[in-house]
Amino acid sequence: MDQIRLAYRDDDRTPMIFCIAEMARRHYDVDVDVVQIRDTPAFESALFDGTADVLIEHTEYLYAYTSAPSDQRCMMFCAPVVRTGLELVVGPEVSDLTQLYGRPIAVRYPGRPTATLLRMEQLGLIGHAEPVIVSDADVGRWSQWKKVQNGECGGAFLSVEYLPPALDAGLKVLPVADVPVVGYYAHGCLADLGYRNPGLLKRYVSAVIHAACLMKLRPNEALEIAAGEPARRMKLANGAELARRMQFTADMLQVKPYPSPEGLGNSQKIAAEEFPGCDGVNPLALWDLHWVKQLDDEGFIDGLVERLRSAGGSPAAH
Repeated sequence: MDQIRLAYRDDDRTPMIFCIAEMARRHYDVDVDVVQIRDTPAFESALFDGTADVLIEHTEYLYAYTSAPSDQRCMMFCAPVVRTGLELVVGPEVSDLTQLYGRPIAVRYPGRPTATLLRMEQLGLIGHAEPVIVSDADVGRWSQWKKVQNGECGGAFLSVEYLPPALDAGLKVLPVADVPVVGYYAHGCLADLGYRNPGLLKRYVSAVIHAACLMKLRPNEALEIAAGEPARRMKLANGAELARRMQFTADMLQVKPYPSPEGLGNSQKIAAEEFPGCDGVNPLALWDLHWVKQLDDEGFIDGLVERLRSAGGSPAAH
């Protein structure tokens, strides 16, 4: 069985990651070794020092390697999520974006603050509402809503995974348009891995698509996988809360993981703001989608969806 070492940072990603690993093992003869690397410099070095073969998050910095020496060239090869997935949380009295004019908006740090600023710009808030960086270290992980509750800010963008405490505190979600980006679970690797092992990458991409389909179409089976090691890593003993978070993830996923043109451009803008060497890079220079397109053109994705929607049946490996 071939192996791929898959590196991640955030335990919130583990339900999808372990579904990928399980589908890869069951159906595609690939052993996915799941490696957590919390330290940012170590994570950003993982592809180059041999610690990992593939990254599943925090990939914007790879835009700086589109003109690197050949042994350091990188590529992105699938985009299961094409939006930020954040909700705008406001006080109960707010029913319109204009009511936020003149009021600070809490922007989370760490994470991708530039993505939130880009979203504020596209919503027409920049110039009317001041973005204020609020660190997790000051309020707790994804607890920027506390600045709304105490009146310091008019709103805050939160992950759906962390909404319940804000809603329990009397705040609400103001429905607003999301912004196209290359979101969660985007995959990157050294370009040489794809050139040397195209068949392995195709089988791995098949497993990624299979995991997305499983989470969307057979959530109970996906939940069985996540109730083990992912729940332990997420420190979730509450099965209902795990199911809620997995539903959020499933709603975000697309089974044909093509990035959108707008998302590619926006993600390069984010990279240019947050990482040296990414300014002016053509976003297409980082991407190789031929495995996704090949699986799509072969009918693999449509066939998999139909099989998983049916009562039985097992997909053939690619």
